[in-house]
Amino acid sequence: MDKDLQTRILNAVDARFDAQTEFLSELTAHPSTRGNEQGAQDFMASELADRGYKVDRWEIDVDDIRHMPGFSPVIGTYEEAVNVVGAHESATRKGRSLILNGHIDVVPEGPLDMWDTPPYDPRVDDGWMYGRGAGDMKAGLASNLFALDAIRDCGFAPAADVYFQSVVEEECTGNGALACLQRGYRADAALIPEPFAESLVTAQVGVLWFQVHLQGLPTHVAYAGSGANAIEAAVPLIAALHEMEARWNTDQAKHPEYGHVHHPLNLNVGKIEGGDWTSSVPAWCVFDVRMGLFPGQDIDAAKAEIETVLTDAAQKNEFLRNNMPQVIYNGFQAEGYALAEDGSDTATRAISALELAHGAVTGGELDKVSITATTDARFFGLYADTPALVYGPKAEAIHGFNERVDLESVRRVTQTTALFIARWCQLESL
Repeated sequence: MDKDLQTRILNAVDARFDAQTEFLSELTAHPSTRGNEQGAQDFMASELADRGYKVDRWEIDVDDIRHMPGFSPVIGTYEEAVNVVGAHESATRKGRSLILNGHIDVVPEGPLDMWDTPPYDPRVDDGWMYGRGAGDMKAGLASNLFALDAIRDCGFAPAADVYFQSVVEEECTGNGALACLQRGYRADAALIPEPFAESLVTAQVGVLWFQVHLQGLPTHVAYAGSGANAIEAAVPLIAALHEMEARWNTDQAKHPEYGHVHHPLNLNVGKIEGGDWTSSVPAWCVFDVRMGLFPGQDIDAAKAEIETVLTDAAQKNEFLRNNMPQVIYNGFQAEGYALAEDGSDTATRAISALELAHGAVTGGELDKVSITATTDARFFGLYADTPALVYGPKAEAIHGFNERVDLESVRRVTQTTALFIARWCQLESL
């Protein structure tokens, strides 16, 4: 790339960065938890339209995607679950096309008294922006948009079609990104600026969500010996699942991209509820579990093993052997994805373009990481033959309290993204 043009693009990001920070603050102020994304998506659609992009805004129809590979069972309904895509249509199409993907949904904020300041009242302190979703991943959405702005400010546009995607459902199913594939959005590569500290994600785990339902025998606590406590019955089942987790993390079971990671697959009991009255022996209990999977690990085989583990543990319990636990799968049925295993020329070129852009901005080499979480990259890499590059800013406490993102890291990622777009898509005059 011409050095003068490269400098102009970097300076254009700098010139707009105050506006980008204000944009990120306004976007973070929208409490876009699952089912409440409409306001944030309205904001995104308006911003895209104001910039002249062709805006596609649609409500996801489960019947359109339930047959597709990668679909995850829906939790509740999809009423008003809306995706937004802004399309740049190139005049020359001399470069390679690109999807700039990001998710608008955020995880629940939890108890407000555990935040130093309100989670949807963003603040900047010592170079960090605080707020739920600021890091995961509204800063990434801002980086994608303002990278395109910087290129335009230099008098250019991508010389290939670019699809800016703001999707829902990433935090629980990924069905928002899947709906974009069903809608027909395809490109030569995808870039997803999830917050992994300016490193390229070369492998990500899969994730399986399930619920375990138990039924006990209700009685007054004064006669507890004659009843069966459904909450206490969950304890040996959870212990058995953790024993399975340990087996899946042995060195012999690890995927090659995770050979250096001590404990890549994590089982988490995220919720548990049961019983109806403090002085009644609980007659029911439900606990929700998240379990990681390696790339290439078969989901159906994983389900079968989980069910066998629970059945075997229940058989050892006098009450449970006659009241077997019921397993219900809801939410993530996400396969793992390893960009490192994509030996295609397209993937090699995309990674090289990102390495060059990252080096131009930071002066260093691009670090590569295998992460123990999942992202929407799997949909592009596994089901659309599209290398998906996950590369975003540094953030902390992204599912915890006082979530925050490093604004200087956001600046660098925006600059890197703009240079990557210029290299990958090439440029055409406005």
